[in-house]
Amino acid sequence: MNPTFRLACDLIAQASVTPDDRQCQQIIRSLLAAAGFECETIRSGEVTNLWARHGTRGPLLVFAGHTDVVPSGPAEKWTSDPFTPTVRDGRLYGRGAADMKTSVAAMVIAARDFIHAHPDYHGSIGFIITSDEEGIATDGTDVVVKTLEKRGIRPDYCIVGEPSSLNRLGDTIKNGRRGSLCGQLTVFGKQGHIAYPKRAINPIHLAAPALAELAAEVWDNGNEYYEPTSWQISNIHAGTGANNVIPGELFVEFNFRFCTASTVKDLKKRVHAILDRHGLNYRLDWNYSGVPFLTPRGSLCDALSGAIRDVTGVTPELSTTGGTSDGRFIARICPQVVEFGPITESIHQIDENTLLADIEPLTAIYRRTLENLFL
Repeated sequence: MNPTFRLACDLIAQASVTPDDRQCQQIIRSLLAAAGFECETIRSGEVTNLWARHGTRGPLLVFAGHTDVVPSGPAEKWTSDPFTPTVRDGRLYGRGAADMKTSVAAMVIAARDFIHAHPDYHGSIGFIITSDEEGIATDGTDVVVKTLEKRGIRPDYCIVGEPSSLNRLGDTIKNGRRGSLCGQLTVFGKQGHIAYPKRAINPIHLAAPALAELAAEVWDNGNEYYEPTSWQISNIHAGTGANNVIPGELFVEFNFRFCTASTVKDLKKRVHAILDRHGLNYRLDWNYSGVPFLTPRGSLCDALSGAIRDVTGVTPELSTTGGTSDGRFIARICPQVVEFGPITESIHQIDENTLLADIEPLTAIYRRTLENLFL
């Protein structure tokens, strides 16, 4: 058993469902402290965060990850207990095996071994570990970033260990993420008997043309790194439950996943313009939950891509698809943020797993990236 495998198993055995870290960060902290890291626990609400740093000079590379996991669902539907790390058919099974306790273990072991082999390397290595990534994410990495910002600590590079590979380890690096902007739209009408439509105002009928226009709108054309911005309805509801009543209100929840070709201000302005053009009586509440970030090709992408090629022979593609991640917080203080980790196939699923054959190469890729940047 290699050290990364052992550490991954130790972490999976902790039932650290958001925001409960259990003992995960204590396990990580003891290993990092033994390697010479200065470690600090930053608590916020029910969330435990770890900030650790080795070295004082620049450049500073930060490994970022989370110890919390999503609930396992019914344990009886798993082939083996979700919080008992289990090996079968060449895979390590357990909640967090892919998202993202194996990545955390690989980053810790890679940093430890790199420091042992190169104690006089030119730079610093940091860790941001949270137990609030899978939840609402208000007391996790965002709090750590604000703390570092107040102290004047601004990393030069960050690797977030989120699962990023699609079909085989190393085929994809996430060099950015789209932003997320949610809207809760209420269109007001007048409730009445369905047999007397002239005495009522049907908000569904009024809103339908506007919703069709919003769905057909081309918000932008994307750019070199991003697909075009997407607008999607996620929830729609009206009515009292009776089939003979015209409803008085229509509720629509929608979401923008937007790229750097658009701004929040412009998207809001264009939505309001469409709704106003259709003469709707409405209320629209906004929730801006994710900031888009982008790391163009440069020193970090090159160092990580080179490490992947050296270890696996795979040439990775850069991608900005998928949901949000904690990279959106770190990008506020760090100019180069990427995500790289195991295959995404089983994340958040029953019988979540990662390939045993990928564990050592993942560790080697993180370590080789340090070598490419610091030696």
